[in-house]
Formats: sequence, structure tokens, C-alpha cells
Amino acid sequence: MSKKYITTIGLEVHVELSTKSKMFCGCQNEPHAAEANSLTCPVCLAHPGTLPVANTEAIAKVMMFGEAVGATRASYSEFDRKNYFYPDIPKAYQISQYAFPFLRGGSINNVELTRVHLEEDTARSQHDHLGVSLLDFNRAGVPLMELVTEPVIHDAKTAVDFARELQLLLRTIGISSAHMEKGEMRVEANISVSTTEELGTKVEVKNLNSFRSVETAIAFEVDRQINLLEKGEDIKQETRGWDEVKQRTFPQRTKETARDYRYFPDPDLPKMNLDESPHHSKSRLNEIIPKLPSKKRVEYKNIGLTSNQVEVIISNVKIDKYFSLLVDIIGNDTASLKLAANYLTSDVLAELGEANDKTIVLTPPNFAELMVMTSTSLINSRIAKDLLKELIFIDGNPHKLAVERGLLQSSDLTELQIFVDVVILENEKVVSEYYGGKETSVQYLIGQAMKKSKGSANPDTLVKLFKNTLERSRPN
Repeated sequence: MSKKYITTIGLEVHVELSTKSKMFCGCQNEPHAAEANSLTCPVCLAHPGTLPVANTEAIAKVMMFGEAVGATRASYSEFDRKNYFYPDIPKAYQISQYAFPFLRGGSINNVELTRVHLEEDTARSQHDHLGVSLLDFNRAGVPLMELVTEPVIHDAKTAVDFARELQLLLRTIGISSAHMEKGEMRVEANISVSTTEELGTKVEVKNLNSFRSVETAIAFEVDRQINLLEKGEDIKQETRGWDEVKQRTFPQRTKETARDYRYFPDPDLPKMNLDESPHHSKSRLNEIIPKLPSKKRVEYKNIGLTSNQVEVIISNVKIDKYFSLLVDIIGNDTASLKLAANYLTSDVLAELGEANDKTIVLTPPNFAELMVMTSTSLINSRIAKDLLKELIFIDGNPHKLAVERGLLQSSDLTELQIFVDVVILENEKVVSEYYGGKETSVQYLIGQAMKKSKGSANPDTLVKLFKNTLERSRPN
């Protein structure tokens, strides 16, 4: 291809919020954990004469998100009716926001956000191989936060990195589980290519339910559009789906514009002055927002953790909360903290399993004591692993257990010097080899001393004692 094409991508992401009830009614918000159509009421099924009531918890969670991403919050907001018909929308319109979204601006991973607004989710359509379609209205009315980015992304990897960081942020501040495979976080990509700075024709790709799908769908669509332009063909402004099996996009419908939706303020919902709401005040929100991933990365790297360890820890909410408690308990003992990170990202994570549905029973103070015992050589790493595996799901005091089983390593110089002297007397040939230049011979001597101490001797202390003793007795 002789021309250089500029790819421009903007993302729209829908996020199901973790609230107790749905957006405009009192039905339980558990669409994935109940029998189909069991969590419904006249309001979310749009029976005539029913009236919606806005969920203040959902609005507060959107405001939390705004504080986390540095967005500008609205003083005034309202809900609108977005008019269009699909089988999974019982009202034939969706309660959403148009002119007055809750948030504008902000950024994630240096990608600027345009706006963030709140709406209600649709029902879930289920299709079988016989062509039969069924509707589950448990999801109808679930609070749905939609965020729109500026068209500032220029490659698929940047888009995926943004989506990953967004998911991590949502889980960290606790407003959504954001499982993509469950539809709790859905990504749509608006993609255009052009040979100039002027944007090309925009194509929207919907229903991207995994990070891999986001990356491969964008890459495919970019190539498809470039190939059309290379052949002198026009690109249609349309909405396309993603076929995971065939690994290609396919046309769904002509892309609608805002005019097509005929937005107007919902007459059944009151206007909102957010500055007057105690539930959404900045001071209250800042009190409950936990430490953000960007700040944790800096702190954890300053401790000495590797980049991989940092990402493993902060991407697992359970491990991250546990490690944060260990940081508070252990304090400035970086050696013990680095050990804790090693065990958490390897042994503990392996014990939790892929399902990650087990709970760490070993209390943080006892875990911290185990780490300090290891970093100070009171026990060796093998013993630490064994004790950790035994205690992680039952809890117990590691020091007490180590004492009862005689597992503590001794660093008593007087006691260990006796072992050193005896081993040197019993191994004259090995000592001669050491004096002859074979310095590795000292490892054999250390091994013999460990046997005599029945494994209780601190090997680091033995190394120092053997070298000092041998050097004092070195022949002239």
C-alpha cells in the first residue's frame, strides 16, 4: 500500500453498576444469579401507569468514578428518553441522558474522556441453534454507566490497554465487577481511517466482550477499511457486529444519529441539582474512594516490587487488599514486604486457584510475622513455604508452631561455633583442599554442620563462622 493511513478510534464502554436495586425500581440487581424473569416488577417491565424513581446509589457510584478519573461533575442534570424499538427494551424507549450528563472530561491511561452518563440496561436476548429467541428481563433496568472517549486512540493495543485499566479502576473503587464475559462491561469501538488529518467515515463495532475481541476486531476493521479505500470504494457509516468464530466484522444496521433517537427530557423524573445533594458531595466521595491503581503502582515499586508483581497484586482485588494490610503492619521493613509480595503472587495465588473463590484465613498479622521470621533467617524459605501452605486456610501463629516443631534456625554464635570446630576436625582432607584453593569445599563443611544441628543452624551464620575459623587457622 503506497498511502499512509491514519487510524482514529473512539471507545464507548457500558458498565453495569453493582447496586442493591435496579436503576428506576426496587427490584434486586442480580441479573446473573437468578432464574430468568424472576427479578422483575411492573416498573422495569414498563406496565402502563408505572412511574420510575432514580437510584441515588447508582448516581453516587458514577460520581465516585468521576472523582477517580478527574472529571468535571455537573451541577445540574436530568434524564432523557432515547426513543428506539428493540425487542429487549420493554418501554420502546430507554431512559438515558443526552444534553446534561453527570460527568464531562477526565482521563484514563492518558486517554481523554468526553462524557459519562447513566442509563438503564436492556433485557437479555438468548438465541438457540433452532432460531428460537427468548428474553430474560432480569437485566432490564439494571444501572448502566456509559463512558465515551475522545477520538484520540490510534491503534488496537492502546484501546485494549485503556479497557484493561478501566476494568481495574472499576473494581478498585468497587462500583462494578466488570466481568466482560458476563456483559458487565461491554466495549464498542468507533473506527475510521484516513490519509489526512481529517477524520474518515466512522464505523461502530459492537458487542466486544473480551480484551482479545477488542484488539482483533479493531485490527480487522482497520484492514477492511483500508482495503476498501485502496480499491477506490466508499466506506459506509454503519454499525457492525463481531463474529468471534469467523474473526471478522459483519454489517448490522445503518448507524443512527442523535436526531434519530428523538431525545427529550423524561417527564416522570425530576431535574437534579447535584450541588445540593449530601449523597454526592465531593468531601464524602473522597472519604470512601480507596487508593487508586496509579498511586499503588508508585508505592509498590518504591518498595522494590517488580512491575509484574505490582500488576498481579493490583489486578486481584483480594490479594491487593491483603497486601495493603501487610504494608500497614510491616511498615518500612522492605525485605519482609518483598518476601510477602513473592509469596502472595506465587504460592498464595496458586492455592487460591483459578476460580479465586477461596478466602485467605491466615490473618495479616500472622502472615506478616511469618515474613519477618523468614527475612531475619529465623526460619528458612522451605519451612516458610510449608508453614504458609498449612496455615493459609486455617490460621495460626507461625512462630508458636515453629517453636513446637523445632523449626527455628539458630544464630547463636557460641552454639554454632561448636559444630564448626567439630566438622573441621573431622574433615582434614576437605580443609586441606580449601587451603589449596578449592573454596567450594566450604559448602561441604557447611552441609556437615547442618546435619549435626539437625537443620536448625542458620546457614548464613555458618558461612561466616567457617570462613573466619578457617582463615584464622590458615597455614603460613
